Amino acid sequence: MFSKVFSNPSKSIWIVQGAGVIWFLATFGLLVFYGVDQSIAIVDSLVFALLFSLGVNMLDRVFGFYIPKGSNNWLLLGLPLLFSLAAVLGHQYLLKWVYSDNETYMILLKSHFYLRWAILGLAEVMVALIAIVVSKLEQQDEAQKREAMMSELSREAELTQLRQQLQPHFLFNSLNSISALTVSQPKKAREMVLQLSDFLRGTIRKDHQQWMSLEEELGYLKMYLDIEHVRFGHRLEVVFEVGDEVMQMRLPQLLIQPLLENAIKHGLYGITEDVKIILYAFKEQNYLMLKIENPFDPEVAAPKGTGFGLSSVDRRLFLLFGRKDLLEAKSEDSIFTVILKIPQPK
Repeated sequence: MFSKVFSNPSKSIWIVQGAGVIWFLATFGLLVFYGVDQSIAIVDSLVFALLFSLGVNMLDRVFGFYIPKGSNNWLLLGLPLLFSLAAVLGHQYLLKWVYSDNETYMILLKSHFYLRWAILGLAEVMVALIAIVVSKLEQQDEAQKREAMMSELSREAELTQLRQQLQPHFLFNSLNSISALTVSQPKKAREMVLQLSDFLRGTIRKDHQQWMSLEEELGYLKMYLDIEHVRFGHRLEVVFEVGDEVMQMRLPQLLIQPLLENAIKHGLYGITEDVKIILYAFKEQNYLMLKIENPFDPEVAAPKGTGFGLSSVDRRLFLLFGRKDLLEAKSEDSIFTVILKIPQPK
């Protein structure tokens, strides 16, 4: 029990020894007060303190590993009283054998038998209760640790699943475009295959738990846009409005790409003229702020599948930061805007 309260086992030993010393001094003081010779009082107190310490250790072993429940609750009271009775009987018979010729001490020893039992029994009942409380607290702490571990494993599994969803989602779109180009424009199809290979080689091997600088993230975005330019040609223009002061700010990898893919879908679907998408990056307090703007036709229904990028990023942000206010999407005057706030590590 005491070793569970204190992480250092040597401290628990000192606690028990300290309690034994206090018990010895208290017993010695009472015996001297009742007129017992000091030499006898020392032996009596020493034996009584040793028996007290032995009882504490026995109760510690018992209730540290076993918590009585239901019909066994009587053990909380029964075992301490039984141990204390055995200790007082052993103490009395031992000292009777040593000091049998001291009549005054024998009378005192016999007349205080029940008082000694009551005091020792009460003390050991308290020890048993403390042992139970400590065991309960330890079980609760272990349960909380297991729950936290399971929650963390579940969070990591969901983050991994989200990231694995992003790659096939983009890959299938690219493969469909390559398939369409193989007959009409085989050179562009080959170019797109090479660019797709470069992009996947750089992103798949990345650890999803690692953050990267905005500068590195933009490098992957440009590789992604090279692929999209093969698909859409001159109709697609993406402009980066990014200052040098935010280039080294950090963010979870591939967090912008699904938002940019979503903007391309919104912007190119239902619009025949060229489409310009603007990505802004700036610092605001302790946040890296990213804003993506794209035109859209509010009278045309959104393409099937649009919205995966927004929902996946929103979920990733919640799993990473536990917040739902880091992603905002709004539309005004045929411009669709997504604003992303990324807290920076302190």
